[in-house]
Amino acid sequence: MFVLRVPIAKAEADTATDAVLWALWPETTAAAALEIDGAWRLEAYYPEEPDTVRVAELLSVALARDIESNEIVLDQLAPRDWVTSSLEGLPPVGAGRFLVHGRHDRDRVGPHRIGIEIEAGLAFGTGHHGTTKGCLIAIDRILKHSRPVNMLDVGTGTGVLAIALARATRQPVLATDIDREAVSVSRANARANQAASFVDAVLADGVTAPAIRARAPFDLVVANILANPLTAMATGIARITAPGSLLVLSGLLTWQGRQVIAAYRNRGFAVRERIALDGWLTLILQRR
Repeated sequence: MFVLRVPIAKAEADTATDAVLWALWPETTAAAALEIDGAWRLEAYYPEEPDTVRVAELLSVALARDIESNEIVLDQLAPRDWVTSSLEGLPPVGAGRFLVHGRHDRDRVGPHRIGIEIEAGLAFGTGHHGTTKGCLIAIDRILKHSRPVNMLDVGTGTGVLAIALARATRQPVLATDIDREAVSVSRANARANQAASFVDAVLADGVTAPAIRARAPFDLVVANILANPLTAMATGIARITAPGSLLVLSGLLTWQGRQVIAAYRNRGFAVRERIALDGWLTLILQRR
């Protein structure tokens, strides 16, 4: 994994971030504009080493000013189990009625909480990230007023959101991911949380897989991925949801909300609620 950093002006933050996120090559996995000690910079992450000359050319066009490749700092990140590292010394995470915790914190689950035990692993989703916590809060709020019976968790990762839905509703949840390891992890976590009889974790890319079509229409869909894939999936998600169904969408930075909302509004969804945590946004939408 490589991280690229380049100084920018505050007024250039959105334009610069959009430019690298939407570029066909080099393809970034994430990007954000950050203010550190009063100075702004763009950070972009790449699975393979990007060509800094090409990035400089891309930003020069987007920002309408010359960006030299020597202004760009490129570092390679050492291999690391980021999930394990993120859990070191962190307490359980409370989100509404849910408490996400490790094995060593089982005794901290109160009588009115739903404990979800997630150990460090290779898949994303331990509850400590703003997107996962935002989704759990959204699920808790939805379940206070709705009783969904057919649910889908897209990009399930550790399975934490599917487990939360299953534990709270005792209804079936289809959990999908494009990563085989994530599917294995989510199945193991479902068993560990006495939710295996409700959570069906399968390998699937997007929302057009046969396993998804066979279970549609869904009355609740949760997707904690990234803004661009969420936007691309808008039509597909509209096709597999029932009238009045609810969506929980996350994995987007707060400034990306307009992009995602516009895509779903054009497919008949209305915004019910926005939840902002640590610079990340979770949306609750409802199909008209």
